[in-house]
Amino acid sequence: MSLRLALLAGAALAGSAAARPAPPPTPAQVELGRRLFYDADLSADGTMACATCHEQRHAFADGNRTHPGVTGEPGRRNVPGLANVGRISPLTWADPRQTALAAQVDVPVTGTHPVEMGMAGRTGEIARRLGADPCYRQMFAAAFPASGEQITYANVTRALAAFEGSLVSRASPYDRGAMSAQARAGQAVFARHCAACHAGPDFTDTRFHRLAPADPAASDQGLFEVTGRPAHRGAFRTAPLRNVAVTAPYLHDGSAPALADAIARHGLPPLPAAQQAQVEAFLGALTDQAFLSDPALALPQKACGRAL
Repeated sequence: MSLRLALLAGAALAGSAAARPAPPPTPAQVELGRRLFYDADLSADGTMACATCHEQRHAFADGNRTHPGVTGEPGRRNVPGLANVGRISPLTWADPRQTALAAQVDVPVTGTHPVEMGMAGRTGEIARRLGADPCYRQMFAAAFPASGEQITYANVTRALAAFEGSLVSRASPYDRGAMSAQARAGQAVFARHCAACHAGPDFTDTRFHRLAPADPAASDQGLFEVTGRPAHRGAFRTAPLRNVAVTAPYLHDGSAPALADAIARHGLPPLPAAQQAQVEAFLGALTDQAFLSDPALALPQKACGRAL
């Protein structure tokens, strides 16, 4: 029997209509966002930056099942990678309302379910901290000249969105036509059994699907927590697969430690061993080594002409 992805019973909930496109970010906004992405001053106790959970070597995923926040409260869901995140909507595992990068910043920074960076009700403190740094004042003035040196949380989120939108991964062996024969064979197997949901340039249909029977007792009810619709209980967004080989563990809760485990969790009989190896070779060919090591996306070493 063939392996194919199990579709959500009933209609999948698509993301909300896109808002009117904003002007493209400027280089100054991207560079400011890059510095902010690596700055732990965006968290309550100064110990957690966006990059704490989104590590470049893991394609801006985490490498752990979940990640606790500043209070030690366990994370609920596996940290997703950020490759091409500016081109994917909705943005998160189970909330179709999250369609804009700037607005989504609130989830880790001020969210309480669970607490991550712990700044609920304290976004003014972020502006105060950053404003104490003359270099930040210079960078905000360059990035948002209409507001002069004024540093606001809204501009923090806009700058972070600008940097995250620059996380483009399109130079894997798959993109360059440099796949091995094994990977090319795996692409054909993948197309037959997996591409119904893992479709498009980032290998996601961006819809919500359920891989196992709904469990009303599960601690994470997925899309149902937003919509309240029984058909959405236990449904999660199809994960994009760019750089998937370096983003283990897998699934919304990180419960699949390896690609073979994640494939098996799709609920149908396993592929023959040879085809399984071919599919894994194809998925490995989606790894963009340049993206994982690009210094322009890494922790900045200098700002305003001085070392950080």
